[in-house]
Amino acid sequence: MTLYQTFAGVFLLFALSKTVGYLVLPSNFLICLGLLGAILLITRYAGLGRKLLVLALVGLAICAYSPLANFVLYPLEQRFPKWDSTRGDPDGIIVLGGALDADLSAAHGVPVISGAADRIIGAVTLAHRYPNARLIYSGGSPNLISNDAKEADYATALFQGLGIPKTRLVMERQSRNTRENAEFSRQLAMPKPGERWLLVTSAYHMPRSIGLFRKAGFPVQAYPVDWRVGTREDLFKYYVVANDGLQLIDIGVREWFGLIAYRISGATDVLFPGPDN
Repeated sequence: MTLYQTFAGVFLLFALSKTVGYLVLPSNFLICLGLLGAILLITRYAGLGRKLLVLALVGLAICAYSPLANFVLYPLEQRFPKWDSTRGDPDGIIVLGGALDADLSAAHGVPVISGAADRIIGAVTLAHRYPNARLIYSGGSPNLISNDAKEADYATALFQGLGIPKTRLVMERQSRNTRENAEFSRQLAMPKPGERWLLVTSAYHMPRSIGLFRKAGFPVQAYPVDWRVGTREDLFKYYVVANDGLQLIDIGVREWFGLIAYRISGATDVLFPGPDN
């Protein structure tokens, strides 16, 4: 396989993840299904259109209000336990992007946190607890058509404002997805044998992230944060605000599709990476 073919394949996977990947999310898929049904109402296939509309509405209601999202997310979040601090101090800390909105940050000239703030909080807590640990923030632009707004550029000011000196920070600003997070972070960290590096990311995102870091030749230890589901007793919790359930079901389905896609493409060695594989 030539370098051109490799690059083309990587770009195609990235493009598909940013187009088809969003269309198969439950909220988007069901809305598109409902729109198709509405269009069919004015054709000779009006009967099919009514069925699609009913199917879309019922599907949206189930995803929005039922505990379905909990069952999708729970196994992802429980795959890796909390980090055991008694095993020794870490040599380095890697924080995956996703907490900052680079475009909004660029528009307003200040760091704007859009979600997954626990990634920042967890990293800062670790950095203060372990002052000798190196800190890498990995986050470029996830957009299909990239611009100059890079998440890592605004994370610098945020970390400094939270008491982490610039001299401790290494900012990785080129990555567009988790696979590139792993590859570019390894190039910057250049981990030595025996070093212990922590990976800070959302608990539901940890299996896919660990699998990609292992494939990149960078063994890291999981430091999960940003849980969305509580204990097993919370599996049957239902939602009273539609957006809450829809957001969580989309997050969970996106992770499962990501695990499958990366395994099929060979970017990971196992379908569902865990502590022992």
